[in-house]
Amino acid sequence: MPARQTRSKTKPQSGRATTKARARLEALIEEATVDAYNEAEQAVGFYTMICDRLALPFKTKVLGQEADVVAIEMGDDDRLCAVCKVGRKRQRISLVDMALPSKRPAGAGVDRCLSPAA
Repeated sequence: MPARQTRSKTKPQSGRATTKARARLEALIEEATVDAYNEAEQAVGFYTMICDRLALPFKTKVLGQEADVVAIEMGDDDRLCAVCKVGRKRQRISLVDMALPSKRPAGAGVDRCLSPAA
């Protein structure tokens, strides 16, 4: 899956912290894709890990409006989408295009995903 480049609003971490976070992220990616033979299977691996570990619903902002992420779905094209709800309206937004909320939901941290109790 192609990586998405974003600008961080926080100050850069120290080299040691960045290296440690990168190592944890690489371990998480390896765990999700260990048995994958192609991109479709990699997407299924990520989808499975997200569904197993991410606490739903959680709040985020979509186009400046507060919304609840009530589900994560995988489309026929193997893209992962968040199902966002505002009132009675629902909208699917690609995870690649969705901004992370400032307060991360339970299960969104790399540390949580790599801990044995997760």
